[in-house]
Amino acid sequence: MHLEPIPSASKVAALLAAPMEGRMLIGGEWCAAQAGGTIDSVDPASGKVIGTVPDAGAADVDRAVAAAAAAQAGWAATPPAERARILWRIADVIEANIDELSELEALDQGKPLYVARWAEVPGAVGQFRFFAGQAMAIEGATITPSITYQPPGKEMRAWTLREPVGVVAAIVPWNSPIVLTAMKLAPALAAGCAVVLKPAEDTSLSAMRLGELIAEAGLPAGVLNIVTGRGAQAGALLAAHPGVDKVAFTGSTATGRAVLDASKGNLKRVSLELGGKSPVIVMDDADLDLAIGGAANAIFFNAGQVCVAGSRAYVHASIYDKVVEGLAAYAQGIALGHGLNPETQMGPLVSARQAERVEGFIAAARSEGASILTGGERLGPAGTFVSPTVVAGVKPEMEIVREEVFGPVLAVQKFEDVDEVVAAANDSVYGLAASVWTESLSSGHRLSSRIRAGTVWINCHSMYDASLPIGGMKQSGYGRDSGREALDNYLETKTVCAVV
Repeated sequence: MHLEPIPSASKVAALLAAPMEGRMLIGGEWCAAQAGGTIDSVDPASGKVIGTVPDAGAADVDRAVAAAAAAQAGWAATPPAERARILWRIADVIEANIDELSELEALDQGKPLYVARWAEVPGAVGQFRFFAGQAMAIEGATITPSITYQPPGKEMRAWTLREPVGVVAAIVPWNSPIVLTAMKLAPALAAGCAVVLKPAEDTSLSAMRLGELIAEAGLPAGVLNIVTGRGAQAGALLAAHPGVDKVAFTGSTATGRAVLDASKGNLKRVSLELGGKSPVIVMDDADLDLAIGGAANAIFFNAGQVCVAGSRAYVHASIYDKVVEGLAAYAQGIALGHGLNPETQMGPLVSARQAERVEGFIAAARSEGASILTGGERLGPAGTFVSPTVVAGVKPEMEIVREEVFGPVLAVQKFEDVDEVVAAANDSVYGLAASVWTESLSSGHRLSSRIRAGTVWINCHSMYDASLPIGGMKQSGYGRDSGREALDNYLETKTVCAVV
């Protein structure tokens, strides 16, 4: 394991020596929590405290929502071209600070630097640029109604307007903080909504730096507010707040249900991108080199801490042994280490608590008779690393097949025919994503139409672009992030009907 980070010359290196004291952004001002509470931000690889963030309470949430409400009308009235210019400037300033943001993400969340630098921070840039264009493409429609009882000599005209939903609470998880934050902020701001952002308590440092950069880009005070704190407190208060018009949430299905329950007080709009148990189907005609590497990356990327992680593989019986052997060899070759070490291919889980949870799934699978072909160990000075794990001999009813592990653990099963594997893939309460590996165009098309998932990849997995809608079916949530459809989360349709 490469546990020693290689600090750069950026400001992030200073966090290794002197913890950063964070502040929340409310109404354009940086402030502490009114009650004075703080939460430690920890480097998960070493267990070292690298900063503190405010632990927001009810008074702080009230102030943030009030600030957003005060800014809402002015931002909604801002010409679309000006909103677009500001979003484009946000993208520019993120890009100009990409090295610092990538290092901060690697240090605070634990992911390898290359993942942040070449995938996630550029992904955030792409979100703001895509929705800068969408800000100028919001339009209603004219309708020719069949209403015949207007006054003699008059005519009926009707049209729709698309208006911002109002104050948005954006609640984001800890696995990919910057890009998931951008997926909420960019469409909400493009639509003309003011936002209260609640980052995850384990990974708030990048959100605070992002708030500084967004202010630099010229976003008016109060349009973006950032409250840090615990999900059970600050997050719950936002979800229930009567001044919030819409909640955009990404996280676990269990927490999504709590958000939905909390939203009932004022019937606020809710969009949910929740858990997944994504199947990876390897057909007998698959390109095995492509499929083995792709299936491995589908689960081991970001240590399996990805909502769409391909955590259950279904491999045709005729190639099962070869694929499983390849997956195990791939897993054994992954270099674990600190995210800031350039040799690291997989970092730690976000916390010892999460590593313990993942370890529990592996232990349960072993006790139920499954075979751990490789991995299954908990490692590192803080107990936050879990070695890449391949589990065979699993049965459909096992917890490791049915529940979201959110760690580098792949459960592999074999199948004989297409109907069997479609039934197995769909035998889940989740429906977030899936991938199919086949050289047959016909097979790929047919399987993609039969699998109940919000995204189906063919001969790839976890391919993202700001133009592609992301979201789930069944208990993986509703509403879409990214793509033109994401803008609909933040817009209301008003019908105007006139006799002229």
